[in-house]
Amino acid sequence: MKLLYIDAINSGISGDMFLASLLGLVPDSDTLLNELKSLKDYLPGVSKLQIELVNITRSGIKLNKLKIDIKENKHHRTANVLKISLNKFLEDNNLTNEAKNYANNVLNTLIQAEAEIHGELIENLHLHELSSIDTLIDIIGVSRALETIGAFNNNFKIFCSKLPLGGGTIKTAHGILPIPAPATLKILEKSNLVGYNGPIENELVTPTGAALLANLNTINFPCEARLKKVIYSTGQKEFNNFLNILRLYYGEMEEEEILIESHPLKDYIEPITVLETNVDDVSGEILGNFIKKLEEEDILDIQIIPSITKKNRPSHNIKVLCQPEYKFKIIEKFLYELGTLGVRFNTISRVCVERKIENTDIEINGKIYDLRYKISYIDTKKERKIVNIKPENEDLRRIAEDSGLSLKEILFFTQAKREHFFYKYKKNNN
Repeated sequence: MKLLYIDAINSGISGDMFLASLLGLVPDSDTLLNELKSLKDYLPGVSKLQIELVNITRSGIKLNKLKIDIKENKHHRTANVLKISLNKFLEDNNLTNEAKNYANNVLNTLIQAEAEIHGELIENLHLHELSSIDTLIDIIGVSRALETIGAFNNNFKIFCSKLPLGGGTIKTAHGILPIPAPATLKILEKSNLVGYNGPIENELVTPTGAALLANLNTINFPCEARLKKVIYSTGQKEFNNFLNILRLYYGEMEEEEILIESHPLKDYIEPITVLETNVDDVSGEILGNFIKKLEEEDILDIQIIPSITKKNRPSHNIKVLCQPEYKFKIIEKFLYELGTLGVRFNTISRVCVERKIENTDIEINGKIYDLRYKISYIDTKKERKIVNIKPENEDLRRIAEDSGLSLKEILFFTQAKREHFFYKYKKNNN
């Protein structure tokens, strides 16, 4: 399986920067650029359009950079004008349906973000910076390049790093705006892209760059691959304290990575912290009180395991599972409640499937009891697989105490509801 890894850690992303990198993977970039030059005949108000891919050197690295010369006498256009121009060009130049859909999705993402920011209907929206022909150059150029390298095929995966968003302010047709620009944030808000502020006071992710990545449905975790080619590119800006170099890694995934990436359980991976200590000088009363204290905290589970230490003393190994953000708060409980001198912690990954609690009731010997069921399941592309349907033990114990029946006897009464929830949850996935 082919893959593309977009390493934007030292660059952020803009449309021209992304296109400059992709052109390094296209066998005949001149043909693609000549095709883009004809865009001036599709968008009213453009009298000159020259596009050239040049090589520059920065920090001793040869980089791709787009040199674009534009003359246009319109400073704003409606969303409809851009859509008409885009689709006329796509149709005349025979892009595949996948490339056409991607290009339209990118433009629609930009338009929708602007409409939501300004609180206007799309049909009434007038675009300023985004209405320039260079927006269409970026969208169509990237669409054609991705089509050429086979990125819209099922056997092609695209990965992406975190995005540095920059900071500060930027001057626009609407006045001075904070960075990231509102349209950029709106696009990121609705995507699976991961961004962070900084590391410099400047715009590092443009709305077009964000829209191009957001519609690729990139995978945001590290990948292993056999590299075939690495392309370096830059945009129009140069900074003293930031490289502004985008890297594209093109290669092939190992079979094991393909299986992991495609497995439905990968969608249920989450981080979890394991806290652990050994104590050999506390009583059972202190341990019992410690468990009671932790039940009031944000823990997921606790285990206390009898053990023998290196000095042949009876001891207890205490393990607690919690969300990573609560680890130091709970470590304090270890120290103050147990008097231990140290707590080991490690944040790892776990698979945790979907689960829901359903409130219902059952009738036993003419009396109605409230009963909760925990339903756990896995959603795959084809079906929903039920992992377990289990009545809550606390409720069973309460019912047993009131009814005088054993837990085992009460379980017979719960069977009908379990079947009901089984078919209900299987059906909800269709």
